[in-house]
Amino acid sequence: MPITDILERNCRLYGDDICLVEINPEVRDTRRVTWKEYELIEPAPRPYYRREITWNVFNEKANRFANLLLSRGVGKGDKVAILLMNCLEWLPIYFGILKTGAIAVPFNFRYSAEEIEYCVNLSETDVLVFGPEFIGRIEEIAERISDKRLLFYVGTSCPSFAEDYVACTADCSSQSPAIAIDDHDDAAIYFSSGTTGFPKAILHDHESLMHAAKVEQKHHGQTKEDVFLCIPPLYHTGAKMHWMGSLLTGGKAVLLKGTKPRSILKAVSEERCTIVWLLVPWAQDILDAIDRGEVDLSDYHLAQWRLMHIGAQPVPKSLIQRWKKIFPHHEYDTNYGLSESIGPGCVHLGVENIRKVGAIGVPGYGWEVKIVDEQSNEVQQGEVGELCVKGPGVMTCYYNDPKATAEVLKDGWLYTGDMAKQDEEGFIYLVDRKKDVIISGGENIYPVQIEDFLHGHDAVKDVAVIGLPDRRLGEISAAIIECKPGFSCTEEEINEYCRQLPRYKRPHKIIFADVPRNATGKIEKPKLRHIYRSENLVAAQTEADQ
Repeated sequence: MPITDILERNCRLYGDDICLVEINPEVRDTRRVTWKEYELIEPAPRPYYRREITWNVFNEKANRFANLLLSRGVGKGDKVAILLMNCLEWLPIYFGILKTGAIAVPFNFRYSAEEIEYCVNLSETDVLVFGPEFIGRIEEIAERISDKRLLFYVGTSCPSFAEDYVACTADCSSQSPAIAIDDHDDAAIYFSSGTTGFPKAILHDHESLMHAAKVEQKHHGQTKEDVFLCIPPLYHTGAKMHWMGSLLTGGKAVLLKGTKPRSILKAVSEERCTIVWLLVPWAQDILDAIDRGEVDLSDYHLAQWRLMHIGAQPVPKSLIQRWKKIFPHHEYDTNYGLSESIGPGCVHLGVENIRKVGAIGVPGYGWEVKIVDEQSNEVQQGEVGELCVKGPGVMTCYYNDPKATAEVLKDGWLYTGDMAKQDEEGFIYLVDRKKDVIISGGENIYPVQIEDFLHGHDAVKDVAVIGLPDRRLGEISAAIIECKPGFSCTEEEINEYCRQLPRYKRPHKIIFADVPRNATGKIEKPKLRHIYRSENLVAAQTEADQ
């Protein structure tokens, strides 16, 4: 069954129920309101910072966009990119694309204009839907990407180089288009990165999306009564696939456009959220705000919050121990996944296994797992090897890249590039990362991109970027810079130079030192990690918390 059929079913069963809420705390009333006060004002009209739609409205919006695309000649196999911040329009647009048989292509909202253009060309995008935050970036490349491509703008004051999404969909039919979709039809392209640092286009089919929904429902015992609070960006497979559990059960989800502790707790309280997915930094911030007395939990109604889920990066054991002291009634779960495995769930801890905090868990619903050596032979229990997964959520391929596909897909197994070991009970622990990637606050940072940029500085002879442990973000990036003979440079000068980079790519730490290379000219990053105490980073974090 394609995932779009679940949306149609929800309309039949729960059509007038609220399915999606958007809260923007940046424009809400800043007056502090306690839960008791909120109960008194609840019958009043909903405040302006909150928007909501029902399943029927969701489906009508999806159908209107689908019919607009079909009227413009967009259909099966075509690619439609989404470049939006989290908003009420995001998911209906995504499903509108799927209903045509076209392929949805979510873009990372952190992309620079150059990266957007690269991904448009890599995925052979036919249509780009973007919001007001991206006008400048799209305008910069509009002339180069607009040839034979449609540009739709979601927001007020539509720029001249695009068409207004609301105006264009207004007169389109709200009836579902009669397009036959098979489970194995291509559904979505997500972006990851290879060792070169350039994004790879990851192709998934409808079966993959449906399995993600089943995984979320199974792992968390999700029902229609659950309310899911979604804070991470929807371009992430993790955020969207967690929401798929709400889709499968017909439950309500809340999109919160803010990560401050008070904003999160207030949304949980007001919307009666039962499941909350947090990244490590946000959980740390909540605990720190409580410790500093900046947040009074008695101001919020949190009794219904049953599950705290953390993913997207290694989770410090000490964080969960602190959390359970303050929220002893919370169930805790984490999982492991990657874009090539349609996000979270191929390995998960399970709420019943709190004693195993530090592990990423056991094989998830419908998944197989093995750990292998360099010759693809399974290692003995307790030995370190590469983690491999197999299941319905494994990608179809890297789009238009058969060589890269063959390197990671072997006999149906996805070779993740992550090193792991398994204990005597079958629980899996991450040990290190085979791939040269830094995970900071749930975001992947690719050192080669920063290294290439820093090589452009006049004083830089050589540079290596590695990850260093960080209590809040998990990792931060550090640039080890070797200056040219006769040149000198300061940390302030490098930081100023790096202002040209997107904020999340700017190195957190600058170290001036020689950059070691081996006989073949490759940077000896293991040596640097050892020198700066980031060797076996994941294992080091786990052991430090025990």
